[in-house]
Amino acid sequence: MSESDKPLFTQHEHALEKEYQVCPDCGSELTIKHGKSGTFLGCVNYPNCQYTRAVVEHERVEDKPLPGSECPLCSHVLAVKQGRYGMFIGCSNFPQCHHIEHEAQELIQNVVCPSCKHGSLQEKTSRFGKKFYSCDAYPKCKFVVNHEPVEGQCEKCQFPLLLKRNMAAGIKYQCADKKCSHMQKLL
Repeated sequence: MSESDKPLFTQHEHALEKEYQVCPDCGSELTIKHGKSGTFLGCVNYPNCQYTRAVVEHERVEDKPLPGSECPLCSHVLAVKQGRYGMFIGCSNFPQCHHIEHEAQELIQNVVCPSCKHGSLQEKTSRFGKKFYSCDAYPKCKFVVNHEPVEGQCEKCQFPLLLKRNMAAGIKYQCADKKCSHMQKLL
C-alpha cells in the first residue's frame, strides 16, 4: 500500500471512536447518539435500557473563596462557583444562605414600561449571551422586547414605545406593539 493510499486516520486514532465500551447497567454496547442537548453515549438496548453518559466529561471546578468579600445576608465569605449556566459569585454558606451576586442592571434612559406604566425598562442578558430589555417590576409585569427601547410614539397606532432597529437602509424605529410593528424613519 503506497503512502497516498493509506487512510488519514486509522480506526483506533479517530477522535470520536473509543475502544469498545460496555453499558454498566445491562452489558450492551454504548454508541454515540445525538439529541437536542448535544452528543452523548447511549446504550444500544434503548428503550429497554436508559443508560446515557456525556461524551466529554467536564471537569468540575471547586468553589474558590474570594478573600476580603462578605455576604450581605449572613457575613460569610463569597466564593466563585460553577452552576448549570456557568460561573457565578455566591455565598460560601450554601444551602443555609442563598445569596448570589448579580450584575447591576442599567436602566435604559428611564424608559417607562408601556405595559404596567410603573416600572422602567432595563437591559439584561440571557443565559445564551443575548441582550434583551424587560420591566424592572418583574414578576408582576412580564413586558419584554429584544431590541433597544426608545421613548417615542408610533405614528400609526400611538403606542408609547419604539424599538431602535439598525437596518440595511439605516436606523429605523419600529413600534413595540407586536400587533402593529410599524416602521418609521424619524422619532
